[in-house]
Amino acid sequence: MQRLDFLPPDTALHIQPHPLLDELCEQLECYWQVPAFRFELPYTLQGTAHQLNVWREISGIPSGSVRRYGDIARKIASAPRAVGQACGRNPLPLLIPCHRVVGSAGALGGFNSGRNGFDWLPVKRWLLRHEGVIAGE
Repeated sequence: MQRLDFLPPDTALHIQPHPLLDELCEQLECYWQVPAFRFELPYTLQGTAHQLNVWREISGIPSGSVRRYGDIARKIASAPRAVGQACGRNPLPLLIPCHRVVGSAGALGGFNSGRNGFDWLPVKRWLLRHEGVIAGE
C-alpha cells in the first residue's frame, strides 16, 4: 500500500476486489469499534528525508494521545511549519496518524491539506473525539 485517501461524501466508489483492500476494510472496522486498535498493514513510503522523519515520529503516537507540531520539530531538529507541511503530505492518514498532531495552545492545526478541494478538519475533530482526546459536541 502506498496511499490511502479520504474521499468527499458524494464520491462514487468503484471497488476492485483485492486481498489487501479486504484486510484494510477489516482493520478499519476494528478501529471504528475500538479506537485503540493499532493498524498492521504492509506499506511503503516515498517522500523526502524530512517527510520520512516526520512520518516515523507520527507513527509512534498512540491512540488517545497527541503531539504538538513544535514538539516533533524539536525532536527531529526541524521547524513546526515544516512538520505541518509533511503532515499535510502524509500519504497514509490513519495508518500514520497525522490527526494526532496538533498546534500549540489547544489549536487543532490543519488536516489532509485540503486534498480533493475539501475541508477535512471536521474529520480530524471526529477522529480525535473517537479516540477520546477531545470531548464530544
